[in-house]
Amino acid sequence: MRIVYHLGAHCTDEERLLRCLLKNRGALAAEGIIVPGPAKYRTLLRDTAMALKGQPATQDTQALVLDQIMSESEANRLILSWDNFLGYAQGAVRNGIYSSGAERMFAFCQVFPGIEAEFHLAIRNPATFVPAVFQKQSGRSYHEFMDGVQVDSLRWSTLIAALRATNPDMPVTVWCDEDTPLLWPEVLQAVSGHSSAITLADTDDLVASIMSADGLQRMASYMESHPPQNPAQRRRVVSAFLDKFALPEQVDYLIDMEGWSEDLIDRTTQAYDQDVSRIMAMDGVTFLTP
Repeated sequence: MRIVYHLGAHCTDEERLLRCLLKNRGALAAEGIIVPGPAKYRTLLRDTAMALKGQPATQDTQALVLDQIMSESEANRLILSWDNFLGYAQGAVRNGIYSSGAERMFAFCQVFPGIEAEFHLAIRNPATFVPAVFQKQSGRSYHEFMDGVQVDSLRWSTLIAALRATNPDMPVTVWCDEDTPLLWPEVLQAVSGHSSAITLADTDDLVASIMSADGLQRMASYMESHPPQNPAQRRRVVSAFLDKFALPEQVDYLIDMEGWSEDLIDRTTQAYDQDVSRIMAMDGVTFLTP
């Protein structure tokens, strides 16, 4: 068996990935891909990892935890998804992006130390990620939330390098949240590992959230009469319809943060583009691109 940890991040797919896989759990189970409900494992894994204090779980503990997560006696792939794996929203950028995320994942992985695993993660331009996650958290002022961190200094590559260093046997799959509407089927397949024999249902939920109903209907009609022959063709079709029918309020993100200038936002975006290139070149990292 192989465990897939979908790490989020916060304010990326907003659990659409998990909801889609749960809707298709019957078809996936036929290929030995198990997608348990989050209530079965999130608190359980957190409490077990805390109790272990960084030590590997015994065989008896592993068997007990697995028995609570899945009813199946065997599985090829177990999908665990939680945007709090890396840390909670309140501390998402303290001392860097999820600065304790690698240590947290090492602790979580000690629950099943003998089972092969992999990480999957969407990243997002800090210029939009920081305002979004700041709104998601509660109880902290902007200055308390940032804790002295400058937004243009935030790097996802630091987190991913730490994940690789702390968990060197575990490959990481990464994609940009900005590209997710174009990559959605590939993201779902990368996480679930399902074969091409399966066609997942309700895979248009993400595009539907950012495209007008008329545009979605026209796109569906076009794809029915002109079925895309490969992922690249599908991406071109989705891109073309988004250009024409995207909902402005969903794709035009207004950044309004205390003390932020246009120059700061531009510098942050340029640094993010460079950071993406840095991550693409990392060993052990698969980067999904349109």
